Amino acid sequence: MLYIETKSKRYPLYLGEEGLTALRSIYQQLQPKPSSVLVISDSVIAPLYMKQVTEALADADIHTYVIPSGEKEKSFENYYAVQTYALEKGMDRRSVIIALGGGVIGDLAGFVAATFMRGIRFIQMPTTLLAHDSAVGGKVAINHPIGKNMIGAFYQPEAVIYHIPFLYTLPEEEWRSGYAEVIKHGVIGDAHLYDWLQKEILSLEDLRGEKLQYALQRAIAVKAKIVAADETESGVRAYLNFGHTLGHAIEAELGYGRMTHGDAVAVGMRFAHLLSERIYGIELARKEFEKWLLGYRYPKLPPELNIERLLLRMKQDKKAELGVIRMVLLKGIADVCVEEVPDVVVLDTLAQFAQTEHL
Repeated sequence: MLYIETKSKRYPLYLGEEGLTALRSIYQQLQPKPSSVLVISDSVIAPLYMKQVTEALADADIHTYVIPSGEKEKSFENYYAVQTYALEKGMDRRSVIIALGGGVIGDLAGFVAATFMRGIRFIQMPTTLLAHDSAVGGKVAINHPIGKNMIGAFYQPEAVIYHIPFLYTLPEEEWRSGYAEVIKHGVIGDAHLYDWLQKEILSLEDLRGEKLQYALQRAIAVKAKIVAADETESGVRAYLNFGHTLGHAIEAELGYGRMTHGDAVAVGMRFAHLLSERIYGIELARKEFEKWLLGYRYPKLPPELNIERLLLRMKQDKKAELGVIRMVLLKGIADVCVEEVPDVVVLDTLAQFAQTEHL
C-alpha cells in the first residue's frame, strides 16, 4: 500500500494481485457509510470484470452504468447521461462512484463524482497500464471537440486500487500506449527508472510479473512526488505534460480514438527532444531515443496532418497563456522546464520534424 499526499487529501494506492480484497476493505472503512454505489465502466471492460467488482461489494446497494469504449466517449453527452442515471436511481451525497476502466472511464467518472450534488466520493480502479498516470493525482475531465480534457476539475479520489490481473487481457496497442507514460515518468523524474527500462524492458512482453510492478511503482512515485508538490498544476505539475502538447494536438486533429493517447505522446516526446535541442543548443541523444521508441513500434507523425493546423491546436493547449505556446522541454534526463516558445520556432521545428519522419 502506497499513499498519495496532496494538500487537499491523503489517500491509499493499492498495487498488487489482491485488489478486489483491498476494494472491499477500503469500501467498508469509508465514513460516513455509503448509501449506494455506482460502478461506471465501458463496453469492453464491463463484460470482463464488472461481475467481480460487484461481487466484491455484494452487501452494497449497487448500480452499474456502461458507456461505449473509446476516447471519443469522454464526452459531454455521456457525462450528462451518467448524471441523469444517478439522479434517477436516487443517489445522494453519501453515494460512492467506482471508476472501473482505463483513463477515459477514470476521467469521466471522476468528473461526474466531482460535480454530482457538488461532489461525492469516488474510487479509481484502473484496468489499463496507461491509467497508472491518469488515476493518480485527481485530474478529471471530459473532452471538447476543440481540445482534449478542456472541461474538468481537480478532484481527488478516496483510493486508487490497481488490481494487476485486470491488465493481462490488454491488447498490445494498449500496453504500448500505457508504456509511453511509464517512459515519460522516467524522462522527467527518475533517471534510474529510465536506465532500467532500457536494460530490462526489451519488448512489451517483458512488462509482466515483478518487472511490471516495479515499473509501475517507480512511475507512480514520480507522479505522486510531483502531485504532492503541486496539486493544481500551478507549477511543477506541468512537467507531467512532457510530450502532451503536440500529442493532444495530434489526437484532436486526427479525431479522438484514431491514435491511442500513448502513441500520440510518444510522437510528442520525440518532437520535444528535437525542440529542446534547438532551444537550449544541446545534444540529447535524440537519435538513440527515437530508435528506442520506434523499437516498440510507436508510430511516426501521420503524414496527412497539416503542421499549421497542429500549431493552432497547440495554441489551444491548457498550458498556453495569451495564445503563447508553453512547452515542457528537456535539458537532460530528469531535468525539465516549461518554456514559452514563439509560434515561428514551433512551426519551423514542426516542419523539420515532419520532413524527417518519412524520409
